[in-house]
Parts: sequence; C-alpha cells; structure tokens
Amino acid sequence: MKSRLPVMLSVLILAIPLAVSGQNLKAPASSSNAAPPERMPRDLEIQFALSAVPAHLRDQTTVYVLDPNRGYVLDRKGTNGFSCLVERTEWARVDFRNDIYTALCYDAEGAANHLRVYMDTAALRAKGLSAEAVRDEIAKRFANHTYVAPKRAGLSYMLAPLMRTYPNADVKDKAVMTWTMPHHMIYAPNITDRDIGAAPPPNPHPFVFEAGPQGYMILMLGGQETAKIVQESGGLLKALCAYRDVLCFSVKTVDGQARAIY
Repeated sequence: MKSRLPVMLSVLILAIPLAVSGQNLKAPASSSNAAPPERMPRDLEIQFALSAVPAHLRDQTTVYVLDPNRGYVLDRKGTNGFSCLVERTEWARVDFRNDIYTALCYDAEGAANHLRVYMDTAALRAKGLSAEAVRDEIAKRFANHTYVAPKRAGLSYMLAPLMRTYPNADVKDKAVMTWTMPHHMIYAPNITDRDIGAAPPPNPHPFVFEAGPQGYMILMLGGQETAKIVQESGGLLKALCAYRDVLCFSVKTVDGQARAIY
C-alpha cells in the first residue's frame, strides 16, 4: 500500500544506469479532482504495454488499454496467462494527474491479485470519485482482504525502456520523473530485507519493497542489459517522445558509461 518505488530519489538515481533529462521533478501541476488522463493512441499504448514483458511472450499476452471514461478495457485476450497495461494513476498519492505512464505485466497469479488494484483504481477514477475517495476505497479493500496475497510464487515484468512516475517513496511528494529502470518484481509475501539479507541500492542483488502480503523482491537489470533494451526500443522511444514531450529522455556517455542528464 506504499508508493511503487521503495527508496528515496537520491538512492535510486545511483542505481539507474540510464535516466532522464529535461522534464524531471518540475512536472505540471495536478489536482485531486483533475480531468481524466488523456487517451493514448491505441497502437502506441499496446506497444508500450508489451514492452514491459520479454519479447518471446508478447504475441500471446493479454493487453488492456485505458478508456479514461470507463477504466481499463480488454483489447486483446492472450493465451499464456500474462497481462499487460500502462498504469496511469498511483492511488496512494491522492494525485489525479495526467502524465503518469508505467508499463507493467503480470503472470496469471499477479493478474488475479496485484493487477486488480490498478484496474480498480482506474475504474473508480473514471466513475468520477475524487482522489481522496479512491484512496479510501482502495485502502478499505486492502483492509477487508478483497486484495489478497499471491498463493504461489511468480513475478511481474517491468522491462519497458522508460517509465514516468513518482521516484520518491514519500506519498506526500508529488514530483514525477521520466527515466529507465527495467527490472523484475518477484512476489514475496511478508518477506523483509532482513529475511533475504538485502542491502539498499545501488547493488546487483534483490531488495524488498511494499513489504507485506503483496510485497515484492526487486531485481534490477544491469547496465549492459538496460542499454540493450533502450537501443532496441528506439522506435518506441521516438514514438512516445513524439506523442508527449514528458516521455522524452536523453543520455550522455562519461568514460564509456551511460549517465543520467539532469
């Protein structure tokens, strides 16, 4: 029930081999009762959503697209148990803005549990509830166990070449950022950092966030793997940047290593 990222921005940036320029941390003003997020071009939204999952799974993966007036709607029914969408609202932030874009894909177990939270959040927002009312309703569903822990091991893929969301774990911080941090999220109900001997980033080892029934172990890709994803996603990145300038980012090389541009 916390924000998506478990560590402070200053720590995260050290762990990210590639990141953003320009748009960071001075995002457009938002409101708890702002207008619905704008509809993405369908083909672009599908391509972006599927970029979160490995290429060998994409052809048979279920895809949902956002109808701002209804919530997520099924665009394509897959056969491999995986489901992908582009998250547009972080319910715990009480912040209805229109520039959040996080591509994520869940296996069948995660789609039955974790993914429900994002879909319900979008549906409640589409019904016209305030950000405060959405937060309270989602929190109530956690409390009454509408949302339960996964019943088996599994994972969510977040391998997209970029994301735009809140990098600070403090839900009071409304600043957003565009950067790239492909990673795996392995279900870890009620597991803590102590249980797995985790150290905070930057390091190449898993760490826990959102510790509790719906917690995860995060395992980030290395610099070479991340650079390869960005390189192979050139067409998607160009299309996203052409669609909205908040989805543009650039990278410079220092001593042969990619560095964030601020």
